[in-house]
Amino acid sequence: MAKEALDGAQALIKTLDELGVEYIFGYSGGAALPIFDALETVKSNIKFILTRHEQGATHMADGYARATGRPGVAYVITGPG
Repeated sequence: MAKEALDGAQALIKTLDELGVEYIFGYSGGAALPIFDALETVKSNIKFILTRHEQGATHMADGYARATGRPGVAYVITGPG
């Protein structure tokens, strides 16, 4: 049986799901679009929480990790901030 071919974004989402990640906190942008596509195409239990600012995403991920003991993930794009 042939192995499933994954691109980098799909491999990332699959790996995060296998590691028990439930939420990704962040916001979208041009460079991040493949990750958002992978969230739709790869079967996972990961939910995306939209934030307005990269600091907000990191604080949310940190607070989630501290409160639950589970991995907290922030995903943001590059920019002037």
